[in-house]
Amino acid sequence: MADSSPLFLFRHREFALFWLAMIFVNLAVQIEAVSIGWQIYGLGRQTRSIAESSLLVGMVGLAQFLPLFLLTLWAGAVADRHSRKKIVVASLIVETVCVLGLVAVALEPSPKVWHVFAIAAFFGAARAFLSPASSALVPMLVPKSDMPQAISLKSLSWQGAVIIGPWLGGLLCAVSTALAYGVAAALYTLGIAIILQMRANTRPVRQPGSPIQQIREGIAYVWTNKIILGAISLDLFAVLLGGATALLPAFASDILQVGPEGFGLLRSGPAIGAVIMAVFLARWPLRRHAGRRMFLAVGAFGFATLVFALSKNIYLSVAALAVLGAADMVSVYVRQTLVQIVTPDHMRGRVASVSGVFISGSNELGEFESGVAARFLGPVGAAVFGGLGTIGVTGLWARMFPALRQADRLDSWEEPSEETLPVHSLTTPAS
Repeated sequence: MADSSPLFLFRHREFALFWLAMIFVNLAVQIEAVSIGWQIYGLGRQTRSIAESSLLVGMVGLAQFLPLFLLTLWAGAVADRHSRKKIVVASLIVETVCVLGLVAVALEPSPKVWHVFAIAAFFGAARAFLSPASSALVPMLVPKSDMPQAISLKSLSWQGAVIIGPWLGGLLCAVSTALAYGVAAALYTLGIAIILQMRANTRPVRQPGSPIQQIREGIAYVWTNKIILGAISLDLFAVLLGGATALLPAFASDILQVGPEGFGLLRSGPAIGAVIMAVFLARWPLRRHAGRRMFLAVGAFGFATLVFALSKNIYLSVAALAVLGAADMVSVYVRQTLVQIVTPDHMRGRVASVSGVFISGSNELGEFESGVAARFLGPVGAAVFGGLGTIGVTGLWARMFPALRQADRLDSWEEPSEETLPVHSLTTPAS
C-alpha cells in the first residue's frame, strides 16, 4: 500500500532535486517581481498620478505577456522533441542574465522605465520555454500514481516561495532595489546548479511530424476535451478579471499606507492561504466532487477579491488575500492534476503550452487589465470590478461546461488511447 504521506515522494532522488531547485528559483521569481513592481511604481510616482503609475505596473505584465503569447506554443513543441531538463536550465540562465541587467538599471543615476520593460519582455520569452518544459518534466520523475501528491508538493514549493519572497523582496527593496535584484540572481544560480545534478533521462520519445503539425495536435487535444478546456478557460477569466496583485503597490503606498514592508506582507497574503491549502491537499487529496469544488473555489476567489478591495485595514486585507490564495490553490490542484494524469507523455509539452497560453498569459494580461481599470476606476474600483467579474464568470462557466461541474473523481484514470478520449478517465456521478 502506498504511503499516505506526501513526503514519501522525496525518495525519488530526481524529483527531490527538482523540487529543491524550484524553491530557490521560485523565491528568485518572487523577489524579482516585487522589485520590478515597486521600482516601476516609484518611478511613475515621480511625475505621474496614482492611477497612471498603476497603469505603468500593469504595462509590465503586458510586456511579459506578448513574447510569452508568441512563443509558448512553439516552446511546447520543443519540450516534446528535446531534453526538458536542458530547456529548463537554458531558460533559467536567460532569466539570470535578465535579473543581472535589472541590477545595472537600478544602479543607474536616472533609471529609465523602458529599460525595465525591455528586460521584462526577455523574461516573458524565457518563461515561454520554462513553463511547458518544467510542467512536462515532473511526470517523468515520479510514477503516474503519485502525480496528484507530486503536483501538490510542486505547488507547495511555489506558494512557500510566494510567502517568503515578497516579504524578503519588500525588505530588500527598502534597502536597495539593486540589492533585491542581486539576491534574486544568486538564487537563480543556485537553482540551476541543483538541476544540473539531475541524472534522469528527460528527453521524451520523439513523435513523427513537423513542429507545426505537433502544435496543431496539442491544440486539438485540448479543444476536444471539454473538461480540460473548461477548467483552463475558467482559470483564465478568473485570473484575468481578479488580478488584484497588480494593484498591490497602489494599495500599499497610497490606500493602506503601509510602505514597502507592508507591500511585501500583502504580496505574501495569497500564498499564506495557498500553502495551507496545498499542505491539506498533499495530505488529503480530493476524492469526490472535484468539479463542484473547483467552481465553489473560483466563486470564493471573486468574493475575497471584493473584501480586499473594500478593506481599509491591513490585517483584513491580508486575511482576504489569504482566502483568495486558498481558493486559487483548489482550482490549480484540480486543473493540473486533471491535465497531467490524462495526457500521454509525448504530448505533455504541447498540452502544457496550450494551458500556459491560458494560465500564464492570464497573469500578465490580468495585471494589464487591472492597470487599465485602475486608470479609469481607481485601484479600489478596479478591484471591485474584478471581484464581481470573477463571480459572474463562475456562474456562466457552470452553465457552459456542465461536464466540468459534474466531474467527480480525480483519482480514477486509465491510459489514454486512440479509441478512448482522455476525458473518460475523469469519472462523473451517475445520473
